[in-house]
Amino acid sequence: MMTRWFIAGAHTDVGKTFVACGLITAARAKGRSVEAFKPAVSGLDPEDWADSDPGRLLAALGRPLSPETLQAMSPLRFKAALSPPMAARREGQDLRLEAMVDLCAAALSEATADLMLIEGAGGVMSPLCEDATNLDLMASLGLPVLLVGGSYLGSISHTLTAASVIQARGLELVAVVLSQDADPAAPDFAETLADVAHFLPGVRVIPAPRHGQAWAEPLI
Repeated sequence: MMTRWFIAGAHTDVGKTFVACGLITAARAKGRSVEAFKPAVSGLDPEDWADSDPGRLLAALGRPLSPETLQAMSPLRFKAALSPPMAARREGQDLRLEAMVDLCAAALSEATADLMLIEGAGGVMSPLCEDATNLDLMASLGLPVLLVGGSYLGSISHTLTAASVIQARGLELVAVVLSQDADPAAPDFAETLADVAHFLPGVRVIPAPRHGQAWAEPLI
């Protein structure tokens, strides 16, 4: 049976792609087939994109980095490091939810893998199109959501708020993965994890240390 998840972030640059790549690696290690799709990405240099989100996803999948694989992974790409609709405006494009849903629906219908991941852009309430946020796309697709939070100062509020609005839309919250912050001055990781878990009873809260991917195995 195919597992389909939407990878959402409680904040921008919180570690969605890091978590998605960890899940991909764990799935492949267990012999499971896996696909990923990130419909929109901004801040992408078309001449140097190996370390971009789609580049990292393709590398985790063991696929070549080519114009064809990039197009298949992320068909909507923009240069400016802004929200997708802001970046799209600077290139004379008008992003709309209907088109984004159609792209995701096509990717889902064509996927035959055991695990299919769709990754958003920015935080749960970040604008994704002129007429929609990431949450609106999530609600339109109706997929179970894996929420990625951080451990920086203020991340607990961001994570709990994101979890609350996801659940308020009637979406299934599969788990919350907390990505460890690189700043040595960040709040204690274990304590942050415990506090998030305390306020999300019944939700699986998983720590994702910056080094290693063993955390992903129980989710696969």
